[in-house]
This record gives sequence, structure tokens and C-alpha cells, in this order.
Amino acid sequence: MNGILKGKKGLIFGALDESSIAWKVAEAAVAEGASITLTNAPIAMRMGKINELAAKCNAEVVPADATSIDDINNLLKRCMEIHNGPIDFILHSIGMSPNVRKKKTYTDLSYEFMQKTLDISAVSLHKVLQCAYQMDALNEWGSVVGLTYIAGQRTFPSYGDMADAKATLESISRSFGYHYGVKKKVRVNTISQSPTWTTAGSGVEGFDVFFKYADDMSPLGNASAEACANYCISLFSDYTKMVTMQNLYHDGGFSFTGVSDKVMEMFVEQMKKQ
Repeated sequence: MNGILKGKKGLIFGALDESSIAWKVAEAAVAEGASITLTNAPIAMRMGKINELAAKCNAEVVPADATSIDDINNLLKRCMEIHNGPIDFILHSIGMSPNVRKKKTYTDLSYEFMQKTLDISAVSLHKVLQCAYQMDALNEWGSVVGLTYIAGQRTFPSYGDMADAKATLESISRSFGYHYGVKKKVRVNTISQSPTWTTAGSGVEGFDVFFKYADDMSPLGNASAEACANYCISLFSDYTKMVTMQNLYHDGGFSFTGVSDKVMEMFVEQMKKQ
């Protein structure tokens, strides 16, 4: 480690267990010299192991529902008390679809569930940014990173209404990135990550098959959770001070590969068997 976050203070949403990207980001941020605060929804905290992570990272855990303005305001207030002032970075690693969990297809959605999907997975980013903006909770040249997926640009049938949420998340990062940049030089970006074996990701139907497909399509293979964490750290650091309003692909080249030799060979073998 090189200490590229030495002296920086941050807030990390969404660490659940060791497989979470947010968990890896928290570990990497502390290893690079940052001090952090952890947060998750109360129900997620009961399900996960966030207190173990807190002990490891010498971090306080502040429960908060990211869809509640009151909770977010209280969270940011407490975060600034812990760190004696505004912080330098925020990771938004939040996503959940009741429709996907209930295996509702995209052509038979519950719209009540869809509203929850959008609020939890996308609008929560706007709420966090707006509260931070109004409370002046981020230092100049601060950095906010949201985790997204290429389903915001391409169609993946089993991803359901989470695709709409990711597209909205990315749009919010661009729109708010402008306003926060003008006000405080704060950067707002999203990272479009490879399929990753996390508790949330592996809950999508057919995930194991798609994971292999993406791995075979990508020239570098799928990016791991640890590699994604390192990419997040680079965006929190001063080395990326002029990067903002971007959706940055971290997927081993999947996003710009039409087809790979390996996948073509698989189709050829299938055709021979017909």
C-alpha cells in the first residue's frame, strides 16, 4: 500500500459481508491511510457482519435507511462529528429489487415493488448527494462513487427493473456531478463493474451461467471485487481530481467486445453437435 488516502475521511454504504465490494473498499481505504465510517440499513446490519468489519477498520457503524432524508441527515451529522468536520469521499454501494427477489419478470412487474427498487437503488444516491450538498458535508475536491452495471445501457432479460434503476443512478451522477462540481469541485462518478460474486449479485437468476459468459467474453476476464475496490480507491484519491460525471467501465473489456474467440468456439462446438 502507498498511503494515497492518508489523512482522508470517508463514508461507506453497503458493506454486508466479506463478499461485498463495499467491504473490500472499506479494507482498502483504511490500508491506504483513510479513516472511515460505515453505514447500512438496520435490517441489513442484522443480516450481515458489519460489526466485524468495523472492529477491523477501527470504524464506527451508524445505521441509516438511505431512502430516509432524516436518517441521511443524522448519518452525515454524526459522520462529521466523528471526523471533526466534512469528509472527503463517499461510496454508494446500494441496490435491491423486490421484483427480482420475487422472480417477477420484466413484463409482469409489481409497480409498488418497482418504486421501491428505484428509491433504494437509484434515488437514494440523489438523497445522499442532496443532503451532503445542503449540509456542506464534503470537502473541496471530494469524491463520490456509485456502483452500477452495464444493464443500464444494454438489455439483460433477467436483470429486471434493476436495469432501470442503474440507468437512473448513472443519470443522477452526471446531473448532480455538474452542480457539486460547480459548488465545491466535488467529483461524482459511477463504476460499471463485472458480474461479481456478491450476496446481491448472485441473487439474480442464472447468475452463475452469465458470470462464465462474461468471463469468456472479456479479454482480461471478469474484474474481482478486490480489483473494483482498488479502482474505487483511485477515484477517492487526488490522482483523479479532474475525473467527474463519468460512468467508468471496470469489466475486463466486456463492454467493448462484440464477441470473443472463446465464445465463438463454444457456438461452433454446439453447431457441430446439432
